[in-house]
Amino acid sequence: MNKEIEAAFNDHLNAELYSSYLYLSMSNYFAAESLDGMTSWMRIQADEEHVHGMKFIDFINERNGRVVLQQIDTPKIEWSKPLDAFEEAYEHECLISSKINTLVDLAAKHSDHAVIAFLQWFINEQVEEEATAMAIVDKLKMIGDNPMGLFMIDQQLSERTAEAPEAT
Repeated sequence: MNKEIEAAFNDHLNAELYSSYLYLSMSNYFAAESLDGMTSWMRIQADEEHVHGMKFIDFINERNGRVVLQQIDTPKIEWSKPLDAFEEAYEHECLISSKINTLVDLAAKHSDHAVIAFLQWFINEQVEEEATAMAIVDKLKMIGDNPMGLFMIDQQLSERTAEAPEAT
């Protein structure tokens, strides 16, 4: 594995693990607010991001690279309302998409087609991640400060189930 790509993948691995940490923190915020559906939704999201990190670890190892685990920053723990948390989740997904696009550009620079093929899954996943987060933001904006609306969206989000991780 090209050393520049390896270093960038290790940095991105850290970003994926931070994503998991951030969503776990959001899950705990929602738990403190007695929003069980949002708690569950974010917990599943945190688990999904952890799986994404594992995919990067597996790929680095398969390419005879060296995984270098880095310190994970402490995420914030409080938001003023659920909308703020989901807006931050959307912005974070946009940041991750940007980081993945940078990885694709780096792989293209080095003509590393295996890396490009690997990253294609993440490109598609990020389209879904951004759309899902924005849909929740839009609904939360629509309901405003209506407690019944918040109750209803919390119930809707409780219907999310964890998907079985794909084999790598």
